[in-house]
Amino acid sequence: MLTATYALVALSVEQANVRLSLVSFQKYVQSTLTCQQNLTLSQLEYACETLERLYQACSWRKVELYLIPALRQATQRADQLLEELSRLNGLALDVVRRLKEGGVGGRDAVPAHGSGHVAAFCEAVDSFCGALLQRLEKEEKELFAIARSAICGDAWFALANKLLAHDAQVAEARRNGGDEAAVISLVPRLAPPADPVAGIELRMPAVRSARAGGARTAVRILSAD
Repeated sequence: MLTATYALVALSVEQANVRLSLVSFQKYVQSTLTCQQNLTLSQLEYACETLERLYQACSWRKVELYLIPALRQATQRADQLLEELSRLNGLALDVVRRLKEGGVGGRDAVPAHGSGHVAAFCEAVDSFCGALLQRLEKEEKELFAIARSAICGDAWFALANKLLAHDAQVAEARRNGGDEAAVISLVPRLAPPADPVAGIELRMPAVRSARAGGARTAVRILSAD
């Protein structure tokens, strides 16, 4: 069981890092954007870029890549829980897609001008963070417990080897300036100041799957009349 303990501790450390990033971004939106009448280009770009990176970071976690596949092979006891985790993941992805596809001024838009529009944008971001935070909590309280009892010793040993290899690969990618899929920065850059902007063109980050990259989509944002 020492190998299982090591693996779960390593996974918990990664969970804590992702949770910290989600909570930090959620607090930034609540303390900064919700107080404004309008959102600037730099703020929208920062928010959308951070949403996509956070979603990617959750998709590339070791829980997703290694623990869940091992658990599926070991038992069916976690099937209902995994469906619930997938549902929460889908809620977060829906927010990213809605903001990307609707943009600002589109048919399903969340405009950036006016207090009501800003509130809608901030509520969408809050629902994204809330869904992923709930998923993390369920994984730690329920999924880890099932995994500890269902996965056998040899499988834990194989899983621990994969975690070590994963960490080594990420460290090597960072040293060599690897691609974005190998090293995902949870916070892309410092939050921008609230400077007024009249007319802007926003390049909204495209949603990537956990295995492949996607293109960026240009969205025109026009100033309010």
